[in-house]
Amino acid sequence: MPTKIEKDAITGKETTGHEWDGIKELDTPLPKWWALVFYATIAWALAYSVLYPSWPWLSGYFHGVLGYSTRAQIELRLADQKAQRAPMLDRIKAATPQQIERNPDLLNFAIAGGHAAFADNCVPCHGPGGAGSKGFPNLADDDWLWGGDLDNIYKTISFGIRNANASSRQSAMPRFGVDNILKPEQINDVAEYVLSFTGKSTDPVAAGRGAQVFAENCAACHGDKGQGNIEIGAKQLNNGIWLYGGDKKTIVETITYARNSSMPAWSERLDEPTIKMLAIYVHSLGGGK
Repeated sequence: MPTKIEKDAITGKETTGHEWDGIKELDTPLPKWWALVFYATIAWALAYSVLYPSWPWLSGYFHGVLGYSTRAQIELRLADQKAQRAPMLDRIKAATPQQIERNPDLLNFAIAGGHAAFADNCVPCHGPGGAGSKGFPNLADDDWLWGGDLDNIYKTISFGIRNANASSRQSAMPRFGVDNILKPEQINDVAEYVLSFTGKSTDPVAAGRGAQVFAENCAACHGDKGQGNIEIGAKQLNNGIWLYGGDKKTIVETITYARNSSMPAWSERLDEPTIKMLAIYVHSLGGGK
């Protein structure tokens, strides 16, 4: 229960009547400047909630007297940016990738635009700077499944690989183990022979047997010496660069189950100038031929 209100003997001010452990609470009003600031913040908040979008309703929200919208402001800025970029994008659309590379202004614009488009669409698979990852090609080296010149890069981006697009690049590796095309011991021998291309085979006898199996089943696509074939997207096997790993266990898995990954047809999602800028950017990463 609060104690009787009284005046403090030292300050002469009235107490609130509350006391804790012999300490009495003085009834001291707030400083006027503090109270004025507090009231000003309340007034500011009320005015803001009336002028700008604020209170939710049963359906929608109060849009404010000024009708301000951050979404509308962003749309205006994007529209302004689009208008500024339009002349360059029109020039890129009308030019071939080769013509773009020969024009310094178009080339700089295309690389910048391609970098932004790559970050938005390609980095999740190919990594920053096109470094690649397991199952996703490194775009900064000189090992290309379907060719690394500008035209081939442009075509691959446009139509993708092993998808439903009519112009998609198509190829399929047989599942030599799953479909019983080869026996496990034959797959082991072929893996040793493939490893021999880069001097990593540990069983020369098995590799010797695998040479005949490779010639009968693999050479038609990968070449007699594992040189690959970009016309059908057949991986080069003699350069030590691997999509899924170059150890024997992984090679055996690849032969047994096959690797037939896919890539979207970006022409179904992106406009023509963006695809050209992507092709230019990928070609500039250092691995383009």
